[in-house]
Amino acid sequence: MTTTTSSEISFLKNLQSGLFRFLGLLAFDVVIIWFLFNAFGMEFYSLGTVISIVAVVVNSIYLVPKLAPLRWMAVGLALMIIFVIYPIVFTVYVGFTNYGDGHLINKEQALEQIQKRTYLPEEGKAFSWTAYKSVNDEYALWLRDEAGGGFLAIPGEEIVKVESGTSGVGELDANGIPSSIEGYTRLNAIQAATDQNLTEIMFGVEGETVQVRSPSEAAELVPLYEYDQISDSFYDIETGITYKNIDGTYTAPFGETIKPGFRTNIGWENFVRFFTSPALRGPLIRILSWNFLFPTISVLTTFFLGLAIAIMFDDPNFPLKKLIRTLMLVPYTIPGLISIIIWRGMMNPELGVINRTLEQLFGANAAVPWMTEAFWAQIAILIVNLWLGYPYMMLICSGALQSIPSELYEAARVDGASGWQQFRKITLPLLLVAVGPLLIASYIFNFNNFNLIYLFIQGGPPIAGASTQAGHTDILMSYVYKLAFEGGGRGVEYGLASAMTVVLFFVVAALTMFQFRFTNMWEEVSENV
Repeated sequence: MTTTTSSEISFLKNLQSGLFRFLGLLAFDVVIIWFLFNAFGMEFYSLGTVISIVAVVVNSIYLVPKLAPLRWMAVGLALMIIFVIYPIVFTVYVGFTNYGDGHLINKEQALEQIQKRTYLPEEGKAFSWTAYKSVNDEYALWLRDEAGGGFLAIPGEEIVKVESGTSGVGELDANGIPSSIEGYTRLNAIQAATDQNLTEIMFGVEGETVQVRSPSEAAELVPLYEYDQISDSFYDIETGITYKNIDGTYTAPFGETIKPGFRTNIGWENFVRFFTSPALRGPLIRILSWNFLFPTISVLTTFFLGLAIAIMFDDPNFPLKKLIRTLMLVPYTIPGLISIIIWRGMMNPELGVINRTLEQLFGANAAVPWMTEAFWAQIAILIVNLWLGYPYMMLICSGALQSIPSELYEAARVDGASGWQQFRKITLPLLLVAVGPLLIASYIFNFNNFNLIYLFIQGGPPIAGASTQAGHTDILMSYVYKLAFEGGGRGVEYGLASAMTVVLFFVVAALTMFQFRFTNMWEEVSENV
């Protein structure tokens, strides 16, 4: 009788664990290979590259023994690469391209679409047409010229004049159209008009083709453009104009363009345009001014209101303190999305409860144009943000006040310090040391507070004369969103919006560095208290 030693048991466990790890990794690789095959097949090269990097990282972690400690964080690393690092890198890349309306496809796709365009030359013939379709989804056209002659047109075969009763063509009806064609079923007018394949098919053979150009006409169309690969330009056969490639758009000498264009790198053009374009610079100055003013006022008002409430509740003799404090926290417990929508309804100029109450108390002229005038719209934004933000400030100030030693206040009172002097010399400096980083973090949050701006008023009211969809309460984040997704002015401009996002990143980075420096200053001040 043999016994199994502990080393053998350990070996079997390791073998079993390794087998499960190998099978799991194999299943992961199969899914990744399938995904990469589809991604590269659909020309999503950047996404395919990132997923390839993730696959290499995961496989390395599980196959290289020295990387074994990283296995517990492999999933987190993979998700960070896909959902954090990749979007950042892709955004920076797009900022240096012309990606946007008119430039959404690559060059090969654009060339293919342009080269498909045709026109009817002066010597070309036009026909009325009737479509037929076989069970194999093959098409045929019955053509009639001005003289009433009938022609059968099939892709890849010569167009021939046909009499009824020959070549499988049935009897003609009163309009000169065959009731049937052997192997094909006649399409009615609705079927033919809604069949998108018909306009893409060239009927006949090279040198003599007919193409459907309208619901009532087919014609001997020829290619409109000739492409010169050496000069990367198109020659318009009909007009004799040459269109040269300029930053992904084929452009004539006098400015006319051929659409679509294609994605291409344009260097720093988006950044230069962001800082120098008169169309952007006009509203941009207002937006930047408001973008710095809005978080500054929001942080100051929410902080001092929250601090005032916290100081009142710090009094042990304050009546019903627990109940009132609980009620004060209600705005913090309700999701901000719901609160913003409620405030938007309350401040509706026509139907809102606030304006109706003002009219009842002070007359019909007391209504406030919360949504239509720039000043009142900004005031409304600040009021809503005060409601949303003061409970948070109240909580952190309440906690920070508890950490200040009471001996400092006792010593100050002995020295004859007034209440205001105690607040200015003791409470505020020590409080800022604790909550200072949170205040700057709140400033940075409000600097990018897209939800409030967009959900409450969509950045409105509009800035008069602006060529883009810019509003008086827009911040950079909401303005970037409008440029990228709402087609402000020239259509969606992902490249310009990405460039603005990169600039915004450096602004936030600068604010963050300022946070560390300012926090150190508060700590130096607190040492002298």
